[in-house]
Amino acid sequence: MAGHSKWANIQHRKGRQDAKRGKAFTKLIKEITVAAKMGGGDANFNPRLRLAIDKAKAENMPGDNIKNAVKRGTGELDGVNYEEIRYEGYGINGAAVIVDCLTDNKTRTVADVRHAFNKYGGNLGTDGSVAFMFKHCGQFLFAPGTSEDALMDAALEAGAEDVLTNEDGSIEVVSGPGEFINVKDALEKSGFKPEFAEVTMKPQSETVFSGDDAAKMQKLLDVIEALDDVQDVYTTAVLEE
Repeated sequence: MAGHSKWANIQHRKGRQDAKRGKAFTKLIKEITVAAKMGGGDANFNPRLRLAIDKAKAENMPGDNIKNAVKRGTGELDGVNYEEIRYEGYGINGAAVIVDCLTDNKTRTVADVRHAFNKYGGNLGTDGSVAFMFKHCGQFLFAPGTSEDALMDAALEAGAEDVLTNEDGSIEVVSGPGEFINVKDALEKSGFKPEFAEVTMKPQSETVFSGDDAAKMQKLLDVIEALDDVQDVYTTAVLEE
């Protein structure tokens, strides 16, 4: 058994993300553009692009927006040249934070990220200062009540690395980042549709926050996530309401 209220925590995080849907569209368009630029415009041969398009469709993004983002990435349409940057830092009580950005102005982005950390109780670290606390992987979460034995058989046959049952009854499947799409497709063909699935930086260990510390940490994360250049934020902090 592993985890503490994993299901509630993921649902809470997803709800906060859904509330920022307008910004989600902007993030997804950036991701599609960069994925197409790096790996080509055919999603069948570009797993990163396939994942970005799947996310965009899940958010009901219009098809024309998706097509135009791909075309900007492949150079068929003019577009902004985005660069990927990762920042690492510390939040309340030293909780580790990773901030992934896509930007056309590194000077602006690092200033914005540093300001957010400093103003809300954290501090920006150096490259590699916290990355070792996370594992780059595919993560699938299934609701409490899912058949553990059947899911484990399907997941391992699909090429997953691990299956974890959390204390709240939810089940987590972990895959290599490069195997995410194949594992997702195989699980869905076996009748297992995850409630939540992404390629992520999964904390190797977590620290539970409650009360004022949880509120302060949530504020810091909200401010960082609201920055225009920020794509994803990962943390070792688990915030209890």
